[in-house]
This record gives sequence, structure tokens and C-alpha cells, in this order.
Amino acid sequence: MNADATVRRETLYIARWVLALSALTQLVFLVAGWWDYTVLLGNLLSGCAAVGNFFLMGRSVQKAVTQDQADAAKTMRASQQLRSLGLFVVAAVGVALPCFHLVTVLLPLFFPRIAVAFRPMFKGKEDLNETQQPGR
Repeated sequence: MNADATVRRETLYIARWVLALSALTQLVFLVAGWWDYTVLLGNLLSGCAAVGNFFLMGRSVQKAVTQDQADAAKTMRASQQLRSLGLFVVAAVGVALPCFHLVTVLLPLFFPRIAVAFRPMFKGKEDLNETQQPGR
């Protein structure tokens, strides 16, 4: 099953926010004089995990809408458990290994929530037109 256009579009939206907030994080560490390679590596690890987690959630929702209610609930529950375990493993590895900065391992995991919170304010006119036109 391929990711549909909505999953790809929303994942791209999240990826842009993660990239922008990651760049801001790098800038703060640089200006404060705390920047080193561990800051970048931690940010890359968790930023990729956060975007990947969102994409997998979208794929799970895409699959669940084609199922009956009981199967959809099982699919979403299993997806949430596996994705949470994956994020836990990423965080644990990032915290355990000295090549990753603790703050930049944990902080990007919250970036998708920030992006989702701001989504209504930045919803473009083309997004509104898409939702108002049937058959698209």
C-alpha cells in the first residue's frame, strides 16, 4: 500500500516544522556557545525519528479507515504501541551513547506536537480550497 497524498502532504508539513525548529535549536546552541557535533547528531537522530513516527502514524490511519471498527481499533492500538516503543528505543540510545547531546535527543520528539498545534494558523488557502471541492 502506497502512502496517499494526504499522508505525504502532512508528513512534509511536519518535516518542515521539525527542520525549522531543529535549525532554531542549533542556532540557540551555537549562540550560547554550547554547540558541538553531539548537538547536531542528537538533533538528526530524534528529528528523523519524529518525522518517521508521524509518517507511520499516517500510514496506520490510512490502513485503519479501510477496515471495520474492531480491526481499525486493533490496528491503531498496535501502531501506537510499536511507534511508542520505537521512540523509546531511539531516546534510550540517544541518551546512552555519548555521541548524542541529551537535550537535542529529547527536544525534537516534541516538535511534531508543536507543528500540529500551529497547523490551524498556517493552513493555506490552497488547503481550504482542497477540502471544499468534492472529488479531490
